[in-house]
Amino acid sequence: MPQHRIYTTSVASVYPHYVTKAEKKNRTKDEVDQIICWLTGYSPEQLQSRLDDDVDFQTFFADAPAMNSNRSLITGVVCGVRVEDMEEPLMREIRYLDKLIDELAKGKAMEKILRG
Repeated sequence: MPQHRIYTTSVASVYPHYVTKAEKKNRTKDEVDQIICWLTGYSPEQLQSRLDDDVDFQTFFADAPAMNSNRSLITGVVCGVRVEDMEEPLMREIRYLDKLIDELAKGKAMEKILRG
């Protein structure tokens, strides 16, 4: 079975869209970075390095220092599919990130987004 195209897409090519989506709703790039770092365990410097290295989503998540154990608390629908029901692990991680960015853009408080 062929893998999904998003797996080989560079995170750096999608990242500006995350930032734009957030900024359109008066949120910040720093908040986007905070979400990504919370989810993956990357430090801000490591995140920037990964973006500079133009790694794909598959590598980005495979190399993540410490996926947040609370990410299983992320529920809801992204692109018409419930994130908690996704069977493919990598796609579920990508959708977790999408869902967190959606919540940011919808004005949810960071404490709630980060399941704190």
